[in-house]
Amino acid sequence: MAAQKDQAPTVFIVDDDAAIRFAMQALMDSVNLNHEIFASADDFLEKIGEQRPGCLVLDIRMPGLGGLELQEELIKRGNTLPIIFITGHGDVPMAVEAMQKGAVDFIQKPFRDQELLDRIREALATDEERREEQQHHAEVAGRLERLTNREREVFDLVVTGKPNKVIAYELGVSQRTVEIHRARVMEKMQARSLADLVKMHMTA
Repeated sequence: MAAQKDQAPTVFIVDDDAAIRFAMQALMDSVNLNHEIFASADDFLEKIGEQRPGCLVLDIRMPGLGGLELQEELIKRGNTLPIIFITGHGDVPMAVEAMQKGAVDFIQKPFRDQELLDRIREALATDEERREEQQHHAEVAGRLERLTNREREVFDLVVTGKPNKVIAYELGVSQRTVEIHRARVMEKMQARSLADLVKMHMTA
């Protein structure tokens, strides 16, 4: 499910250590960051069923479903929530593996509060950029769906840089017909220039 556009980002924290959870809650409260805290990966999965804006701060070693397993499950669900792993010194190879699978960062215990906050803010910025990109892709896809088959053909040829007369020859239509279709493509795709059309074609 897509996140609501006006939803405030949330820092989701999953850690089995009660002392860590208490300290994290105090830290999030101190800087007024929206947060939800969970004692296990299973608890997180049970209560977070939708795609919500924010980031996930995740302990890599936990009883039951561990951090890497939770990451795998989120990947299967298509959840793109940026993950920051909290690791012990011996967990660095695991953290590297997690980053190769898409985690945005890992932080070693013991860590400074400011270090964690900096990583969280970077992860929230990453999430916002991803969501804006996804929204843009969805908007471009919606505009493409409104093109007729002929307009799509013209669109695909225009972005290669071919002039109207060449496109007309390839499609077996008049140059005037191509000009009309080209104008409709520009309007429907909400493009101000050929460069805009090329960017949208690369996105599609």
